[in-house]
Amino acid sequence: MIKKPEMILIDVDGTLVDSVPDLAYCVDQMMDRLGRPRHGETKVRDWVGNGVERLVRRALIGQLDGEPDEADYERAYPIFLDLYAENTSKRSVLYPGIREGLDYLKRQGFRLGCVTNKAAQFTLPLLRDLGIHDDFEIVVAGDTLPKKKPDPMPLLHAAKQLSADPTASLMVGDSQSDVKAARAAGFQIVCMSYGYNHGEDIRHYNPDAVLDSLAEISTLLENAA
Repeated sequence: MIKKPEMILIDVDGTLVDSVPDLAYCVDQMMDRLGRPRHGETKVRDWVGNGVERLVRRALIGQLDGEPDEADYERAYPIFLDLYAENTSKRSVLYPGIREGLDYLKRQGFRLGCVTNKAAQFTLPLLRDLGIHDDFEIVVAGDTLPKKKPDPMPLLHAAKQLSADPTASLMVGDSQSDVKAARAAGFQIVCMSYGYNHGEDIRHYNPDAVLDSLAEISTLLENAA
């Protein structure tokens, strides 16, 4: 049973935004420039969720785990950054139900923040371009603090900034990284069924609830203790 929270923090990629179309485009363009075969959107969908540095490393070796040659990475990473700066939101879309869910949470007076592992230089334009930046009182990006999810630091930082008790706070995410960060911070955790969790069912990580759409959060919270 979920307890009604004072504050709700929401992840970006795989939770609010399907950003894979832009990320996959940039990965494939990067691979073209390196003279290597493209990977395509299906593979990239399983590699996202830990920031663009990890994504580039995974693209170079063509798999989730492992490390590329460091010289290859040093060459590839700036190419990707340049591409992504120009393609942050051209193909990305809000998932169905996001606008309805955010509107409900705002009407009910919940304090809302955004916590993501995506760097601020990409996060802020993406949120603005998709029309949801102003829904959040605070945005904690992947380079805001010395550590990012699954470390609890970003969640605890947001709670402190909004004067919220972590034990009376809720994280909404899509990945094991979100679950681990929330548990370590003392937050409740709700996950979206459709997100980026490297092809695994998020239910394996035992979040407090799983939703198919953010619009369903109204029913969840109205039944909360």
